[in-house]
Amino acid sequence: MEIVRSLAPGIAQRPTVLTMGKFDGVHLGHRQLIGTARSRAAELGLLSAVLTWEPHPNVVLRPDQPPQLLTSLEEKIDLIAALGPDLLIVAPFTEETKATGADAYMAQICAALPLRELWVGADFAMGRGRAGDVSSLMVIGRDLGFAVGAVSKVVMDGQSVSASRVRELLVLGDVTGAAALLDRPFGLRGVVVEGDKRGRTIGFPTANVQIRSNHVLPADGVYACRAHVDGVSLPAVTNVGMRPTFNGLRRTVEAHLLDWSGDLYGTSLFVEFLHRLRGEQKFSGIDALVAQIRNDTDAARGMLA
Repeated sequence: MEIVRSLAPGIAQRPTVLTMGKFDGVHLGHRQLIGTARSRAAELGLLSAVLTWEPHPNVVLRPDQPPQLLTSLEEKIDLIAALGPDLLIVAPFTEETKATGADAYMAQICAALPLRELWVGADFAMGRGRAGDVSSLMVIGRDLGFAVGAVSKVVMDGQSVSASRVRELLVLGDVTGAAALLDRPFGLRGVVVEGDKRGRTIGFPTANVQIRSNHVLPADGVYACRAHVDGVSLPAVTNVGMRPTFNGLRRTVEAHLLDWSGDLYGTSLFVEFLHRLRGEQKFSGIDALVAQIRNDTDAARGMLA
């Protein structure tokens, strides 16, 4: 997959089938949309392309309500690449983009590549004031020489699959429900940094994973996880929260890797959340905490075996 980071004229020469969207999380609905564009391109012998924006448009559109993201740009790129499009366009989203009408923005896209078909979600809208909905894009397409197709939302358990729905489930701690919508476990990636090192003093050393402030975290609690480091996948128990037993002052993500020992400081760690074991709680003392951690690790082993 080729990646370009602009909408400069002539970035592609072959007639193209394009889909575009925010694609945060690259969930089941996004996968269906990208898959549709890719299959149509294969059927017609055309180039398949995906367009997304950086930063997330809501950073510019709603600066007072910065979005909590399901995936970093790097993770999004990797997930889209795995779906097999020929081209990924990561277009900048700026104040100028915000002020650009749908017709002008589509003309810019058509100058960048020879667009033949555009596939979007049924509720998609773009351009100034979100005026570029599916019906408007069809009219624009007739003028600029491309057809427009709309893909219906994926529905699961009576609700539409969406990034906002995934976030809602994570806020509730329902990582298994979120995984169903994502078609993979929800994960967090970050560099291991020094913490207060209390875990090692009680026999359960943890990796303190530094997560970007704009990334969604699951609800405070303890989770059975898989931790991936240097190409190795290990079972883990991960605590998300304030560590009330130690009067913590900020939310942390701390993973205790089972059956592993070593120095992880400075290492990139990817943690997949598979099951919620319990909510976060304050214990009467260290002995009660250690007893509960033993129970948590035993439960995690059983779930991850």
